[in-house]
Amino acid sequence: MNKTSISIKGTHCKSCEILIEDELKKIHDVKKVEISHKTGIADIYHKGQVLAHLEIEQAVKDAGYEIGNNKKPAFFSTKIQDYSEFIIAFIVALLLYLIAKEVGLFQLVSSVKGEYSNLLVVLLVGLTAGVSTCMALVGGLVLGITSSYSQTHKYTSSFVKFTPHLFFNLGRIIGFFILGGLIGKVGSVFQISTGITGGLTVLIGSVMVFFGLQLIGIFPRLSSISLTLPKKLSRIFGISEKAEKTYSHIETMILGGLTFFLPCGFTQAMQLFAIGSGSFLSGALVMSIFALGTAPGLLGIGGLTAFLKGSFSRYFYKFAGIVVIAMAIFNMGNGVNLLRTTGLLAASSKSIAATQDSNVTIENGVQIVRMIQNASGYLPNSFTIKKDIPVKWIVKSEETRSCASSLVVPKLNIRVQLTEKEQVFEFTPKELGEISFSCSMGMHTGVFNVVEN
Repeated sequence: MNKTSISIKGTHCKSCEILIEDELKKIHDVKKVEISHKTGIADIYHKGQVLAHLEIEQAVKDAGYEIGNNKKPAFFSTKIQDYSEFIIAFIVALLLYLIAKEVGLFQLVSSVKGEYSNLLVVLLVGLTAGVSTCMALVGGLVLGITSSYSQTHKYTSSFVKFTPHLFFNLGRIIGFFILGGLIGKVGSVFQISTGITGGLTVLIGSVMVFFGLQLIGIFPRLSSISLTLPKKLSRIFGISEKAEKTYSHIETMILGGLTFFLPCGFTQAMQLFAIGSGSFLSGALVMSIFALGTAPGLLGIGGLTAFLKGSFSRYFYKFAGIVVIAMAIFNMGNGVNLLRTTGLLAASSKSIAATQDSNVTIENGVQIVRMIQNASGYLPNSFTIKKDIPVKWIVKSEETRSCASSLVVPKLNIRVQLTEKEQVFEFTPKELGEISFSCSMGMHTGVFNVVEN
């Protein structure tokens, strides 16, 4: 068997290898093809001495590429246009953020009244969360992935680029139905620990930073790096199918379903309700209808990338990159907060004087702590308590639709969805130091400082 080697321009991921490989294998006498997307070199093993160059060129063209050498891009862009477009996109993103904050877009969910047992309320929570707080994690990740995909597949039709969004949200709804039913029936077995949630949040934030840096276009070398499945696994999921052009409907649906495990505050609030329902049907309906409610927001933010064309698309991709990086930093900060509440990351080492806290009173030998939870977090959120004296922590929720209403205190084994009624937690601090608490997403935090009696 003989070997012919060719150089191919534009290869950037495992999917590129699969598409080119499948087309070259259609040539008569070709038995095996080995491609490296990093070097852009394809080794073709065939019978006979020579392969027709025109056939090779046509096969590569049919796969969506062309013959030629890949040049290693510079780390920083040398185009002034890239930097001027980035500055404009940054200003637009900043203005939109300030406007959204001023009109209260991020607090939309807190205006929804009613219980999660009412499916219409669940749908409304999903609709508002999908364009506000849920967008920080799920939407940011979707925007990063889909913008990167659309940018590297500019010549694919808009309909083909939009199709993955439909399957992603369909998989999300189906996955939430099945997994919601399971946690409703089985209970907290499927509940992810605060430490894992924190680590997962930091990891996802890191991936979002990578996608964001690719999108802003200032670091060309990053565009040549891709996060993809191994080639064999890609074939199992059907990525090699020509009709589906480097993505698989099944893989996309699975990815949508797996967002059930992403540490989104409102998703976790729904999960806590599903666990408490004790019913497969109740848990399944609550989670799937919530996912259905978030679909318009996710389709809008991700699907927009499918229809962008011309010079406007360059500005949008830079804008999207800035938004994704900002969301990533926000989420990574939340993840670090969650890790601190578990003690996996060291908290501040400053010493606290053993003085009486005005927010803590002593009644019948018990330390009484009162705290209000609202859309802004916890008020107050720092208490100095004394070791070995029982504590009665009274929490009143004024905004049950806020992310802060999902309260976690790992060191006290507390994980609860706050209700409008006052909830009381009792414990006796046995060790000096900090007992940290936060919402389930790490967005809002607080601390008990335990000092000597």
